[in-house]
Amino acid sequence: MALASCSNCGKSTEVSIPRSINTALDPDLKSRVRDGSLFIWECPYCGRRSVAVSETLYHDPASKLMVWLLPGTEVPSQAAQDAVKDLEGYTLRMVREVGELIEKINIADAGLEDTIVEMCKWVTRRELAAKNPAAANASLKFLRIEGADHDLVFAFPLDGNMQLVNVGFNVYEDARGILSRNPSVKPSDGFSRVNSEWLERFFQ
Repeated sequence: MALASCSNCGKSTEVSIPRSINTALDPDLKSRVRDGSLFIWECPYCGRRSVAVSETLYHDPASKLMVWLLPGTEVPSQAAQDAVKDLEGYTLRMVREVGELIEKINIADAGLEDTIVEMCKWVTRRELAAKNPAAANASLKFLRIEGADHDLVFAFPLDGNMQLVNVGFNVYEDARGILSRNPSVKPSDGFSRVNSEWLERFFQ
């Protein structure tokens, strides 16, 4: 259980969100995480629907993906880091928001690497900004791969509306090449944050 405060009436109530999700044990939870419904709660006092965020460990053994949803500046304990350090082939990530967790799942399900996707977003933001300077800091989220050419589809807010942009798979391959030529650009061991802020530490 987690305590959530309503943004409308300010009253608090307990909401039920699993502290640990293993998709091998409960496959139905995966779809509820992907569509965000697992984190939606309705205030019993005023009826406002909101997103509740609390510490949740998401584990998909089939995809070898483990994502720790940690709101704010929390980080896993050293004991938690040590417990997973020998998991071979696993992607271990930390995120602060439900949208980031959903994106990591979408990336893994598409068979992509999130480090390369972040490089794609870095390149795409610059191309968008060349046409519209307001898009320079667009917060792109990967949605899916579509079409015969396997275009990457990203969503981002702009001028109060949600926009979609298709990026050719060649951009993903180019981004892979950029990272291969810069081997120092890699996540830290254990659970790490891989997002635009992480990438911009290496590329300005």
